Amino acid sequence: MSDITGLQILSTLAPDGRLTVSLAEQTLPAPTGSQVVLRVEAAPINPSDLGLLLASADVDHAEYGDGYLVAQMPEASMRAMASRLGEAMPVGNEGAGTVIAAGEAAEAQALLGRRVACVPGGMYAQYRLVDARACMVLPDGATAEQGASAFVNPMTALGFVETMRAEGHKALVHTAAASNLGQMLVKICQADDIPLVNIVRSPAQVSLLRDLGARHVLDSTADDFAELLVAALTETGATIAFDAIGGGSLVSRILGAMEQVASAGATYSRYGSATMKQAYIYGALDLSPTLLTRSFGFSWRVGGWLLTPFLAQAGAETVERMRARVRDNLTGLFASHYKARLSLRDALTRDAVLAYNARRTGEKYLIVPNPA
Repeated sequence: MSDITGLQILSTLAPDGRLTVSLAEQTLPAPTGSQVVLRVEAAPINPSDLGLLLASADVDHAEYGDGYLVAQMPEASMRAMASRLGEAMPVGNEGAGTVIAAGEAAEAQALLGRRVACVPGGMYAQYRLVDARACMVLPDGATAEQGASAFVNPMTALGFVETMRAEGHKALVHTAAASNLGQMLVKICQADDIPLVNIVRSPAQVSLLRDLGARHVLDSTADDFAELLVAALTETGATIAFDAIGGGSLVSRILGAMEQVASAGATYSRYGSATMKQAYIYGALDLSPTLLTRSFGFSWRVGGWLLTPFLAQAGAETVERMRARVRDNLTGLFASHYKARLSLRDALTRDAVLAYNARRTGEKYLIVPNPA
């Protein structure tokens, strides 16, 4: 088979802080061994993708052209990004498509003509060279769009539940809970009979999750939020939270409410309750500092949670069990919904960038590199 040429999106940060995101031609060699060439048909825009694609660049005042944009990165962000200066970085964690060429290994040949999902990075491209062993064959009849988000959100939601169980908690709290991931978590907790407290940011999002059957859905902007949070934590016994927002005081308010519940009726201690309260920050919808007001005793932890380190620690048996559950429930429990579909070129237009970079909860965008 001859080389394959197609377009891909690259993100390059210059030493002077100029971020250039552009379409570039890419030539892939013929696959060998266990490699396969994937014709990419659908790839979602996840918050983790935006961290590489645009980071905190000023896209409102960027220069936009045909197939490119140039934006300025704030000086405060440059130190953390020193290792990527001058490097043209491919973007797009996950996606799905059809295998059109394969190396000589049996596992590669077995995928020829099959529709698969994978998470190799660089999926905002028309073609991608990947290892067959990293591909998940989609069920018969499943579309690339249905399989495009088969990894990051489903495995993250299942990872929350696995973490909760491994650390001895019996219920959990989730913020920005009206997202695609949050809706999956609602369904998982219903199926597994796990009490779940959902925190959202508008009455419309409350209605959305209640329509899915969620019992505890709280609007953090409501006047009675603090009171309702304590009531929900009292009923569920939740002592672990997964926070997608990051900045601001919400994590602190959740830990404070957990402590209020744990201390109710207990003998006073200046050290607070002995109940361990855990909050994991896994997102950055709010880029401002995380504010902690120490009103929750001394038995608490706040840390970061990322999918890849979790999977590395979970072990092969657990990961395969999780992947099998996703594969078997791709169009039901783990279905994703998209606000809009964008070609590679359209994804770099001003209107599209401002829309998906707003990171509005529940508004997920899909890149279609090879539109029909």
